[in-house]
Amino acid sequence: MVLYTSPFPNSFLSVLHSFSWGLIFPCYWLADRLVGSFVPTTYEKRQRADDPCYFHALCIIITTPIYLALLVASLPFALIGFLLWSPLQSVRRPYIYSRLEDKSHANGATLLTEWKAAGSGKSFCFGSANVCLLPDSLARFNNVFNTQARAKEIGRRIRNGASRPQIKIYIDSPTNTSISAASFSSLVSPQGGDNTNRTVNAGIKRTTSMEYKGDNSGPNNSEDREDKGGSGEPNQGEENTCIVRINGEDNGHMSDTETDTVNGQAHASGPAEPPLEGDAEISKTPNHKQKEGDSGSLDSYSASRESLVKVRVGDGTVDQSTVNNKLLYKASIMKKTSVRKKKHTDETIDHEVSAFFPANLDFLCLQEVFDKRAAEKLKEQLHHYFEYIIYDVGVYSCHSCCSFKFVNSGLLFASRYPVMDAAYHCYPNGRGMDSLASKGALFLKVQVGSTPQDQRIVGYISCTHLQAIAGDTTVRCEQLDMLQDWLSEFRKSTSSSSTANPEELVAFDVLCGDLNFDNCSSEDKLEQQHSLFTHYKDPCRIGPGEDKPWAIGTLLDPEGLYDEEVCTPDNLQKALESEEGRKGYLVYPTSKNHSSSQKGRKASLKGNGRRIDYMLYTEEGLYLEWKVEVEEFSFITQLAGLTDHLPVAMRLMVSTGEDDP
Repeated sequence: MVLYTSPFPNSFLSVLHSFSWGLIFPCYWLADRLVGSFVPTTYEKRQRADDPCYFHALCIIITTPIYLALLVASLPFALIGFLLWSPLQSVRRPYIYSRLEDKSHANGATLLTEWKAAGSGKSFCFGSANVCLLPDSLARFNNVFNTQARAKEIGRRIRNGASRPQIKIYIDSPTNTSISAASFSSLVSPQGGDNTNRTVNAGIKRTTSMEYKGDNSGPNNSEDREDKGGSGEPNQGEENTCIVRINGEDNGHMSDTETDTVNGQAHASGPAEPPLEGDAEISKTPNHKQKEGDSGSLDSYSASRESLVKVRVGDGTVDQSTVNNKLLYKASIMKKTSVRKKKHTDETIDHEVSAFFPANLDFLCLQEVFDKRAAEKLKEQLHHYFEYIIYDVGVYSCHSCCSFKFVNSGLLFASRYPVMDAAYHCYPNGRGMDSLASKGALFLKVQVGSTPQDQRIVGYISCTHLQAIAGDTTVRCEQLDMLQDWLSEFRKSTSSSSTANPEELVAFDVLCGDLNFDNCSSEDKLEQQHSLFTHYKDPCRIGPGEDKPWAIGTLLDPEGLYDEEVCTPDNLQKALESEEGRKGYLVYPTSKNHSSSQKGRKASLKGNGRRIDYMLYTEEGLYLEWKVEVEEFSFITQLAGLTDHLPVAMRLMVSTGEDDP
């Protein structure tokens, strides 16, 4: 299948479309500004609290006539532009595929060579988020504003979180797992250089550079990867990872001499990474102002020093006979409050509320990227980390759908691995305001590796956004039915294998997106019992109407977005780890049996908030000799103050059943 790199088949149509949109845009922008001036956010209200009460009213009185006059003057040009723009949509392609042109930043080809299905397996990390990038006037109804600046900051935070180093620490002595502050801070130092693999005297083994590269680029990337490949100890699926081994001697502490050795290697290996593009820019939105120690953008060194080693002991209790075995520890650069929790011994999934997107994020699915200019800014930022991006997904005007579509689907997909095929379908049954957007589903096939026999290893990812209006249960169920049919159709149309002669091995099949129903509301019973959940597994779900105890809601209360307790990633993380904080800042399931007071509902209903953003996976249709299981699931607070949803992330382990070489 040919991937569309431009929205129109030829340059003439593209120029004509740009000209028509140029005529429409002034009218669109003025209308957006005019409506937005009458819809203040709670942040703006607080900012104006000290101003005289007449000051804002005076501003409105002065600016409104100006906006109206300019709007009326632009209407004739907008009408001419619309008459040109609308027919062009019949030949417009359903998405734009963008591949990073600067090959020095590219990593897809390198990633493909890393997995040959020869080891025990490989993990893949998926993320999903509703980023609420609507036109500014509409975004204000969700209590967020300044869409263009938010888009740039969202992209910057995502790439910074995903490109941070991932640290694994092995401790020989399980009786004492302490690490001195000096030695640990040297390990997570964002400075460094193009270090090759080396062994430190204290038993610390560094398998990759500890340099923090926020843009995942640089001339030394290929050299680092070659050195790593030649070290003789491949570790499938763990790029940008630091392996640290600490002997049981001296109670796990390093001597001063050893500490100096580590520090010397961390700081003498090369010059510090230059600041990321746009990092020094002063943003206009309130949530971009980082306080000391705020880890939202990974710009604070103190965030690294306050990291905590997080334990993964495995399933069940530790057998005393295996006390000498190395325990696996993971240290992501996070605050102490982000320790992974396994409260139940039968729970096999690591889960956490994290202040960062997972390190080595492979695939990202976003919803509500409706604004075209914001999509371009977001794409530009994400391309610092993701080589392949599909955006501006959807249809406009009356093309392919029953009703007129003013905006696209809002879906955006980013990948570190090459995209082989893509397809989009629009839901034809949207109602109300949702009918004005071409909400639908985006289906993708990616190549993640190859076998020694030159068989392609592929994966399937689907992203969708369902009907949002409360009470439209029937509409959502119909959309879920269509989604299942389209999923099956896409798998069949893109498969080039047969059972007797498989040319491709399917490693995973993941479905994610904003489904706009939760697993606890009484009004969502039909969706909770849909047959989709018999084919796809939800890691957070026990059954219809019951979530796992650690699962929390992903829909934030818009009124509290700018409260000091939740306006930064760290603060929001801390708030959501307590029941009181969740009740204060999450939207909870509705119920007809309780009063209309939200606080009253929250106190009496079960669950931890409305979880409407999903990450699902299936074991059906995968290569029979492989096994897929969830390693970890995260609720992410890194976009605090930038959207009214919590992003979610899931790491899947594809086990091949073979031993590492």
